[in-house]
Formats: sequence, structure tokens, C-alpha cells
Amino acid sequence: MAVTLKQAAKIGGYVIKQKLQGRKKFALTLMLEPLFRCNLACSGCGKIQHPVEVLRRHLTPEECFKAVDECGAPVVAIPGGEPLLHPQIDEIVRGLIARKKFVYLCTNALRLEQSLDKFTPSEYLSFSVHLDGLKPAHDKAVAREGVFEIAVSAIKAAKARGFRVTTNTTIFNDAKADEVQAFFDFATDELGVDGMMISPGYPYEKAPDQEHFLHAAQTKALFREIFQPYTSKTKKWNFNASPLFLDFLMGEKDYDCTPWGMPSYSLFGWQRPCYLLGEGYAKSYQELLDTTDWSKYGHKSGNPKCTDCMVHCGFEPTAADDSMRIGNIWRSMTTVLGRN
Repeated sequence: MAVTLKQAAKIGGYVIKQKLQGRKKFALTLMLEPLFRCNLACSGCGKIQHPVEVLRRHLTPEECFKAVDECGAPVVAIPGGEPLLHPQIDEIVRGLIARKKFVYLCTNALRLEQSLDKFTPSEYLSFSVHLDGLKPAHDKAVAREGVFEIAVSAIKAAKARGFRVTTNTTIFNDAKADEVQAFFDFATDELGVDGMMISPGYPYEKAPDQEHFLHAAQTKALFREIFQPYTSKTKKWNFNASPLFLDFLMGEKDYDCTPWGMPSYSLFGWQRPCYLLGEGYAKSYQELLDTTDWSKYGHKSGNPKCTDCMVHCGFEPTAADDSMRIGNIWRSMTTVLGRN
């Protein structure tokens, strides 16, 4: 169950409340980065490119809670870096759960199994494990042999102890549809994960490897091929995403991004305009909303940095908003009910 009925109901109620209050810009998910330090050096990630003095720092629990309370989003994703390297990550997670936030702790799983005693299973907590495919594809993506086996062992251990576990997969331009499908089968049938989040890689500026990201036309063609067994209902894969976002990846929906829908907060403050483009920081979420020129970003803006982006953090909020339209509500509801 990627999204429980309780989570779907809370998010739906939150969106309706924002609309009734006349708010056009609001956050659905806060991407809370408590540190940039990591124990891997993935070629598709630019987070560890920061200077050593920055990598040694981390947000305090109080700073995390302040950002969460200020933003008000019902969901908090905790990426990094590697969050399990944070010395107080368990305190941060407990504080978020106490606030009844749905927490997705994103991890490469190298430290997950040994960290499980720090946490208690909860309907509000999911470990989101980074897996970019089966062993050859994943170990290549993270530039280290043996990481896939460690992650698989950690997922099984977490599931055995009653934790919710989802996977987070980035698809690059060297991906083969049948290999991605085989990974979905493995994650579903062998690991029994509670959902799979999938997103195309995007060539943002700080990533060291710029050659293997997908461009928009490639993304649509590849995802149509990947999802064919799912759309034809020969496979029952459980995705941690709106069905409308999956339509968008296949080119069946024409969305522009909603960058304020998944804002990013880190050591530097609120990142403009989104998780992937670092064009300055605001001191508060409200300042981010009020002082960012949003017309400069998204497909319609003509900004070349946005041309090929179809990433989850920008377009899932758009899909979520579209799912509240009368014609789409039933499809969204039946998708959630089918998972539960």
C-alpha cells in the first residue's frame, strides 16, 4: 500500500482546505534535507559536491521542526545526503510523527539495517530506499559493487519488523524497458515493498555525469514501453505516485511543473526555485513564495534549464492538483482503493 486511505484522505482534505481559503500556491510535500553528507558518490547526484565544511554540518531537530511547521505540508520527505548519517535523525522522525506528518525517510540503505532499533513502525513512517534497478543497474548507478545486496537485505529486515518500505528509482537513458520491468516484478513479488516511486533522471547543473540523463522525447517513449504491461493490466505494480503523473511520463498529459508544491529546505534555507535548480535561497517559505519569479521556470517559460525536466518533485504536485478535478477524482480514488 504505497498511499494508505488515511494518507490519501488527509492530503485530499488538506488540498480542499487550501482551495477553499483561496490559496493558489501551497506545498504538498516538504523536501527536508538535514545534511548533504553521504556515504556514496552517485554519478547522478550533485549533493556531495559541496565543500567539506558544508558536508560536516547538519540541521538541528529544532530547525527541522520550524521549517515543517512553517510550510504546513502534510508529507515530509527526508532526502540528503544520507539522512541516517545524521546523529539525531531518530529524534527528527519522532518529532514529525508527533505532528502527524507522513514521513518518507529516503536512504541508500547502507546503514538502514543497523539503524532499525532507532525507529518504531508507524503508519506515518516509510523508509524510501534508493534502488535504480536490479544489481547491475543499481551498483553501476551508485558506483559501488555490493550495494544492491545490502539494500535488499535491509528492506527484508525492515519489512520483517513491520516497517513500511517503498523504493525510489531514477531512470537514465541507458535503461532497458524489460530490465526495468524485471525490477518492478522483483520489488513487488520478492521484496513486497509498499510502493515504488519512479522518476526520469534530469541533467541538473551539479550532477557530475551529464551524459546519461533523459530528454523529454526519450522519457515519453521509454516510459510508454516500460509501463505497457501496467497499462494493459497484465501486471499489478504498486506505484507511489498519482496515476496522472504516470500518464504525464508517457506523454498522455501535458503538464507544467508546480515547483512550490515540493519545496526544499536545507542548511542554506528555502531553495529557489526547486530541489534541482539552485538559484538562491529564501529565509522563509512565505518569502520563497512571494519573492520568486515563478514565470521564469517550467516548460511554458522557455527556460532551457526546464525544457527536459519531467521529474517527480516538479510534476507530481501538478498531477495531484489535477486529480482533484471532477473528471479525475474517481480514477484517483479507485487507484488508492486498489492498493488497500
